[in-house]
Amino acid sequence: MSVNELVSDQASLEALEKASLDCVETCFDRMGAQKNQCKFGKKGICCRVCHMGPCKITPKVTRGVCGADADTIVARNYLREVVGGTAAHSDHGRHLVLRLKKVAQGKGGGYEIKDEGALRRAARDFKIDEEKRTKEDVALDLANLFLDEFMRQEEALATLELAPVKRQAIWKNKKVAPLGIDRMVVESMHRTTMGVDHDYKNLMMQAFRTALADGWGGSRIAMIVSDILFGTPSPVRSDANLGILGEKTVNILVHGHEPELSEILAVVSNDPEMIDLAKQAGAEGITLAGICCTANEILMRHGIPIAGSFLQQELAVVTGAVETMVIDVQCCMPSLPEIAAAYHTEIVSTTDIAKTPGATHLSFKADDAFASAKNIVRRAIDNYQRRDHSKVAIPSAQSPVIGGFSVDAIKYMLGGRFRASFRPLNDAIMAGRIKGVVGIVGCNNPKTKTDAYINVLTKELIANNILVLKTGCAAVASAKQGMLLPEAALEDAGAGLREVCEAVGMPPVLHMGSCVDNSRILEAAVEIVKEGGLGDDISQVPAVGIAPEWMSEKAVAIGTYFVASGINVILGQPFSIGGSDNVTGFLNESCNELFGASFHDCEDPYQAVRKTLEILDAARESLGINTKLERKLYDMDDRRKLDV
Repeated sequence: MSVNELVSDQASLEALEKASLDCVETCFDRMGAQKNQCKFGKKGICCRVCHMGPCKITPKVTRGVCGADADTIVARNYLREVVGGTAAHSDHGRHLVLRLKKVAQGKGGGYEIKDEGALRRAARDFKIDEEKRTKEDVALDLANLFLDEFMRQEEALATLELAPVKRQAIWKNKKVAPLGIDRMVVESMHRTTMGVDHDYKNLMMQAFRTALADGWGGSRIAMIVSDILFGTPSPVRSDANLGILGEKTVNILVHGHEPELSEILAVVSNDPEMIDLAKQAGAEGITLAGICCTANEILMRHGIPIAGSFLQQELAVVTGAVETMVIDVQCCMPSLPEIAAAYHTEIVSTTDIAKTPGATHLSFKADDAFASAKNIVRRAIDNYQRRDHSKVAIPSAQSPVIGGFSVDAIKYMLGGRFRASFRPLNDAIMAGRIKGVVGIVGCNNPKTKTDAYINVLTKELIANNILVLKTGCAAVASAKQGMLLPEAALEDAGAGLREVCEAVGMPPVLHMGSCVDNSRILEAAVEIVKEGGLGDDISQVPAVGIAPEWMSEKAVAIGTYFVASGINVILGQPFSIGGSDNVTGFLNESCNELFGASFHDCEDPYQAVRKTLEILDAARESLGINTKLERKLYDMDDRRKLDV
C-alpha cells in the first residue's frame, strides 16, 4: 500500500517516506503486518476472564465452558472497555485533585491557583461557602469534596447535579446514577468476573452507569481542576504539524495526557538560563511542542505549537530533529524507544505507573517540579550536540491554528464581557442560521487513511451550517488542515454559519481541548439548555457526537456517557459487539427509549453527514423550529401586538 493511501497531510507523507528510507518500522507497517485481524476479537465473542478458556463462540459452539453465551461475553467485554476508559480519565482527574489539595495546604511545589474566579464558581456550584474566605481555604474544601467523589459508597456523585434536572431524573429512574468513581470501576470488574453477572441488559446498564462516572465525574473534575490550577483556556494563536520543529533549535516534545509536567516545561523552556545553555550548545534556542492530547493542553493555555497527533508520534522522531520526547500516560506507543534508537532522540518516561522498556525513566517529582523539568531540559540540550544532521529532514508543512475555546471563552465571544451568554447561539439555531451543533472527538486509527474521514466530515458539516466543536486528535486533524481559523468560515461554511461566525469573529470549528475535555462539550450542551428555547433536556438540543477514527477504550467510555447524557453518537467504525445481535440492538436502538439517544455506525463520512442531518432535522422538527424564520420589519402596530 502506498503512503498516499495511509495518511492525508503532507508532513506525514514526507516522514513516512523517510522512515522507509531509514529502514524504520512504524505503526503503519505493523498494521499491514497484522493482515487479517482476529474475527472473534472484532466481534467481541472471545472470552478469557477465567482459565477454563480462552473460549470463542461460533455457530456450532454457542456457549463457553462455563455456559456463557455470545450476549454475556460481548456485554462483559464491552463493560470492561468502558471500565478501562473510565479508569484512565478518572485517575488523571484524581492526580490533579491531589495537587490542588497540596496547593491549598501551601505545599504546591511551584504550582498555584491560576484562576481564582474558576475556583469560586466551582465552589458555588457545589454549595461551598466562598465569601470572605481565602482562596486556599475554598480550594481545600473543594479538593476534599472531589476526593469524596472517588470514594462515595452509598450516594450518587455530586457532580451529576451539573446536568439539567430532567436528565438527572432520567438517570435516577433508570438506576444508572453512579456512586463513587472507584466503586463503579471495582464493581464493574467484579460483575464481569466469571460466575457473577450474566444478564447482558444488566451488564450494559452498568456500562452506562460506569461511563457516567467518567463523563460527569472523573473527566469533569479533571477539567474543573485544570482550569483552577493552570488557567481557564481562552482563544490563542499558534501553529500545527511537524513543520514547527526547528532546524537549529533544541526540540523537546511532550506526549501523553497529564498536564502537570508539561505546564512546568512550558515555563522552564522559556527560562533565560535554559536558553543561554542551548545557545552555548550551538543551538539558536529551544522549541517546545506537543503530541496527542498534551499538545492540546499546552496549546490552549500557552499557545505552544502542536507537532502532531497520536499517529504522528513515531513520525516526529523519524524527522531526526527531536532531542527529547517526554512521555507520561495513555497513547504513548511502546515502539518509541526502538524508533528513537535509529536517531539520537532520547525517550524519557516520567510516571512510575507507566514505564517503557528502552526509555530513560526520570520520575517526575511534582513537589519539586521546576527541578525535575530543568533536569529534562538540560538533558535535551546536551543531546542536541549528538544530533546527526545527515539524518535530519523536517517536513515544511504547518498550518496556523486558533485553539482554546472553553465554554467561558465561547460565552465571551458571543456576548462580550457584560453580556456573555449562549443567547446568540440559541437564537441562531432557532432562526435556522445554524442547523445544530456537532462534537467531533477521538483518536486516529491506522485501519483507515489518517485524518481523511475527519477532514471530509468537518468540511461537509460546516457547509451545511453546523457549528463543530472538537477535542483530542480530531481537533489536531482540523488544525493541520487550517480549519481552526475564522477565515475557514468565509471559504467553506454555509451562509448562515458564515454570517454568525463573521459577526462574532470565531471559527466554524472550535478547538475545545484534549480528550478529557469532552466534558466541555457536555458543559456547552447544558449551557444551551439553560439559555432556553431549545428544550429542557440535552436530548432535545439539535446536537450530535461523532467519533470518526477512534481506537481507544477511552473512546468507548466517552461515547457511552454521551449517549447516556442524551446525545446521539455516530461511530466511524463499530464497537467490537457484532457477535451479539442483542447487544448491538441494545446500543443502536433500545438506548433511544432509555436515554433519548443511541449509537449509529457510519463507516463512510458522507453517510455520517446524512445521518447527522437526519438527527438534527428530527430534533428541530420536534422543537418546532425546522422552518427558517424570515426577517420581518415591524411597524408600530406590530410592536403593540407584541405586548412587551
